[in-house]
Amino acid sequence: MQKWTLLTAAIGSEVAGTVALRAFQDDGRWIALVVPGYLASFVFLARVLRAGMPVGVAYGIWGACGTALTAVLGTVIFGEPFTMLILVGIVLIVVGVLLVELGSHRAEQ
Repeated sequence: MQKWTLLTAAIGSEVAGTVALRAFQDDGRWIALVVPGYLASFVFLARVLRAGMPVGVAYGIWGACGTALTAVLGTVIFGEPFTMLILVGIVLIVVGVLLVELGSHRAEQ
């Protein structure tokens, strides 16, 4: 359970840093969240790996969730486009991560 909590924190802080990076384009004060967001994300991700989650699984979930959440928040907060093609891309990323996760469990058995 601790691994998943740490991974959720890594994803959340990375998404916060990325959304702040976009907001920084309009207001320079957002830089105060960009660097700490990315730094916290890498610290949490390192702790996930130290807790024993395989790197392919952790990075895959981190990257996929970060990409999907950032795309959705970009649409909600900044009015960026969210097309059917973007949705298909997110679905493919999620399917790919699920396959990596299933593959890692099979390799352990």
